Amino acid sequence: MKIDKKIIKELTDYLNEFNLTEIEYTEKDTKIKVSKSSSSVSSQITSVANPSPVTKEKISAPVSGTEIKSPIIGTAYLAPEPGAKKFSEVGKKIKKGETIMIVEAMKTMNHVPSTVDGIIKEICVEDGQPVEYGQTIIIVE
Repeated sequence: MKIDKKIIKELTDYLNEFNLTEIEYTEKDTKIKVSKSSSSVSSQITSVANPSPVTKEKISAPVSGTEIKSPIIGTAYLAPEPGAKKFSEVGKKIKKGETIMIVEAMKTMNHVPSTVDGIIKEICVEDGQPVEYGQTIIIVE
């Protein structure tokens, strides 16, 4: 039996992305289980995750304005569908309750509303980027 390393790499990426301790994949007669229970695996995962704090440090620099944070973990989308007009753009006036982006989690598209009226000063995430709960996604002035 030949083991597809690509699947194992992808499962490991999911462990990191969704902060899981174990994940299992089954297809026909093949079953692959990946977990973080061993300390050597944990240290490898930590070293893989090290590039992301650099980005977070850049984003968490002192800002003026109101930070709108992601209400859930998922994938951020700036438009309702590929090629469509974006919900938010720097300099655009928005009202409280207006959709500023979509965060997709488990194939469910969750519209994220603005918590304040104002003008968008900065969009802190890119289209298709994974976001964490409480991560700043937009700054409104």
